Amino acid sequence: MSIRPRRSVLYMPGSNARALEKARTLPVDGVIIDLEDAVAPDAKMEARGRAVETVKAGGFGPRETVIRINGLDTAWGMDDLDAAASAAPDAILVPKVQDPDQLVTVGRRLEALGTAPTTRVWAMIETPIAILDIHAIAAARNPLTRLDVFVLGTNDLAKETRAALVPGRAPMIGWLMQVIAGGHAYGIDVLDGVWNQFQDMDGFHAECAQGVEMGMDGKTLIHPSQIEPCNRAFSPPEAEVAKARAVIAAFALPENLSKGVIQLEGRMVERMHADMAQRTVALADAIAARS
Repeated sequence: MSIRPRRSVLYMPGSNARALEKARTLPVDGVIIDLEDAVAPDAKMEARGRAVETVKAGGFGPRETVIRINGLDTAWGMDDLDAAASAAPDAILVPKVQDPDQLVTVGRRLEALGTAPTTRVWAMIETPIAILDIHAIAAARNPLTRLDVFVLGTNDLAKETRAALVPGRAPMIGWLMQVIAGGHAYGIDVLDGVWNQFQDMDGFHAECAQGVEMGMDGKTLIHPSQIEPCNRAFSPPEAEVAKARAVIAAFALPENLSKGVIQLEGRMVERMHADMAQRTVALADAIAARS
């Protein structure tokens, strides 16, 4: 089983050369070079050029490089897409995806440009329409659309629904779980939205823990101080990894190869638990390989 850790993914303004240079040294799993919300209209073309130069220059090591373009319906969107494709990042993040047709449009454009298949597509899920149509959007994952990751835009979702952004996110839990269920049903990773009060680390820790419990694969971040606690939260604990290795080893014993359920350390363990254990171990090994 091959897994790419996406515990922590940091937004960096495409207009900030110093921040982009620093991103190459941060202990983050991924970097989103933002051409959308973090860039003023009069700086968008400059930011686009800098993003392309930054990705082409490389030096990010194991960090995933992602360029977030402006919306396809804006004055910058399609030109952003063409420029991002020319840089061949690991992924292009498309904002405000609301239906499969948008993903098909992006996929066809990347195909026409001859973009390498290693450049994947990430989709921002941040509107009520996207939540309501999440199954169709997730089902659009195929070689043409290149869809790999859903990124939750909780700030925009709050704006569009008028739901309050409160600790525990009670108004949003149903929506977040819909995205997780839809994404994971089709093998799509799901990244949690940002925590705005970056100086409130207690609140950040609590939201990371909630994301882990819900089944998120990681979290998007707005400040470098959030990286290490986020990595810890989304890394399987050593005790959990040890238990997972024990489950895998038990089912690998000759006498258990054909069994669907076994007894291990006083508890009943089903073969589906071995499948879950395989993922836990694969993720732990992939994280260790980055060190």
